[in-house]
Amino acid sequence: MKPIINFFKAKWLLLLSFVLLWFISCEKDPKFPEGEGKGGNDYGHLLQTKTFSGSVVIKWLDTQLDMLRVPLAAGTGSQDAARALAYCGIVTYESVVPGMPAYQSLTNQLNQFPGMPSTEPGKAYHWAASANAALADMNRKLFPTTSDANKFKIDSLENALKDIYAGETDDPTLQRSIAFGKEVAKRVYEWATTDGSANVNPPYVPLVGPGLWESTPPNFPAAVNPYASQRRLMTPGVADGTALEPPPPYSIDPASSFYAMVKDVYDKSQQLTPEQTAMALYHRDAPGYPGGGHFVAILSQVLSKAAPTLDVAALAYAKTGIASYDALAICFTIKYSVNLVRPITYIQNVLHYTTWSALFNTPGHPEFPSAHAVNAAAIAGMWTDLFGKDFQFTLHSYDYIGLPPRSYNSFDDMAKEMADSRVFAGIHYQPSVDKGRWLGEKVTQNILGKLKFHK
Repeated sequence: MKPIINFFKAKWLLLLSFVLLWFISCEKDPKFPEGEGKGGNDYGHLLQTKTFSGSVVIKWLDTQLDMLRVPLAAGTGSQDAARALAYCGIVTYESVVPGMPAYQSLTNQLNQFPGMPSTEPGKAYHWAASANAALADMNRKLFPTTSDANKFKIDSLENALKDIYAGETDDPTLQRSIAFGKEVAKRVYEWATTDGSANVNPPYVPLVGPGLWESTPPNFPAAVNPYASQRRLMTPGVADGTALEPPPPYSIDPASSFYAMVKDVYDKSQQLTPEQTAMALYHRDAPGYPGGGHFVAILSQVLSKAAPTLDVAALAYAKTGIASYDALAICFTIKYSVNLVRPITYIQNVLHYTTWSALFNTPGHPEFPSAHAVNAAAIAGMWTDLFGKDFQFTLHSYDYIGLPPRSYNSFDDMAKEMADSRVFAGIHYQPSVDKGRWLGEKVTQNILGKLKFHK
């Protein structure tokens, strides 16, 4: 029996040796994935996007804020910041989605969106390097007239991150990833140039008549974004079901609903609490960022707290940008269609409180609906979908000018505060913010129902 037992022992030892040799040969270098190490070939394990940190997105959001920050006296209401948010979000997502097996490109989903480049089969990519290259090129293209100091910041961030990534992978993989990101940026930007934002239109001349919008004192700003209807919406069918019930018919009769609506703004302005005043001043955009740019600051802070991997950060960036862009395009189209008078005009001319003024200058566009309410609700809906309805966070957007931070128990809390702040500021009627919030929520529901990020 002994020879037989020894024979089986020898077989098991031989088999164990083969298993150990196979395991050792398959071990990957902790720094370089298989096929990416020095002396290896270009083929091997394709790292997924989720293995990378989302910090590259946060760094580029913070850099972009330097190009969006404006002086105290700047006007608000432009779609330029929302446009940058949208295209940078899309370019980030498209530059890393091949490393997200459960997700798919937005090609054939967004309106007229072109085909994206393909990765080389079987070859590894460093997805953070791809996102870095794509965002650097997109920011250069979207902000061609930014200051030399900001252009230097773009170059410096791109190179600093590239140097870090060079220590994480081999040069062929790094260069392949950079080239892929740059090609994505090229195609997305070419698509962006056809969105209608570069259309040449005559100077906008406001219509004149009772109840119609007119430029407001004390600074009498020019009309902002009057040709929003020419903007190509990103999401097919995003405007479905977004028609708003109009505000009460214009009237100067003290017994009318319109008169009561305006009187509500005046009455609130006479009994503002310190908290309501602080709320209104915090969400005024200026100082800070025009027309949606403050959401770049907020997105950076939300991502910093959530600390997501690159796949989640890219998804959040894209969804935030698309929601903001489409919501504002629809909002401003309605604004110039309804063309409603602002509170300050009615309060001074009809209520005859001739020295009354809002807390800050009224933005240069018609009253209904509130763009702040629309934009905040649309973005809050996207963040709730991504991070949950009970996400607690604190905003430090304006620490740099001494405004105290503001804390929230949910994104919806923030959106409601932003909307109501416009009534406390004296620049919007309550129905304009209430219906604006509904519109923003509807836009987000449409986008989530029509775009399929997940396969």
